[in-house]
Amino acid sequence: MRAKSKSLRLLLRILVGTIIMLGGVMGALRLLFPLHYWSLLEENGNRYQIDPLLLAAVIRAESKFFPQAKSEKGALGLMQIIPDTGAWAASKIGLIDFEIDKLYDPAVNIQIGSWYLCQLLHEFDGQTVVALAAYNSGRGHIRRWLESKQLKPVGIGFRDLPYLETRSYVQKVLRNYYCYQQIYRSKEKVIGDESRNRN
Repeated sequence: MRAKSKSLRLLLRILVGTIIMLGGVMGALRLLFPLHYWSLLEENGNRYQIDPLLLAAVIRAESKFFPQAKSEKGALGLMQIIPDTGAWAASKIGLIDFEIDKLYDPAVNIQIGSWYLCQLLHEFDGQTVVALAAYNSGRGHIRRWLESKQLKPVGIGFRDLPYLETRSYVQKVLRNYYCYQQIYRSKEKVIGDESRNRN
């Protein structure tokens, strides 16, 4: 078992070294933090006033950009939308002929997920940490927690959140977001050029 683990680590080092040699550090980082579906992220980011890189960070945490993802709790697609939330959101934004299977469609999933995150940001005073917590554990849970502690959303960090899973999720999204900003923010023209072929 120990020899197998050692071999796996060696293989991983060789793979990472090869990626860095072929594409440089930035190339390796772009493999780790991809920007698939950029045109949909940009379109919905603009529509709902959310940084498209934050949407990418959520998708990386939720599904790692696998459009057919399904969680144990039944959340579907890129942004892991619960079917009831998907149906409710679709009715609010006027998606015609919505069916649950459409949550596997990247265009539908990203639109619904972006709209829902926008609603949460409005509900929780534009506080990203609290909105992401609500996205993960449910708006009702976070609203009740805030009320029980007599807290306002402003100034709450991920370490203040009440649930371990939610703290971990928010930390992961924020880490993803930071990495996306570092890798892509100064190269916004490159983002569009590179991702055209990924849609």
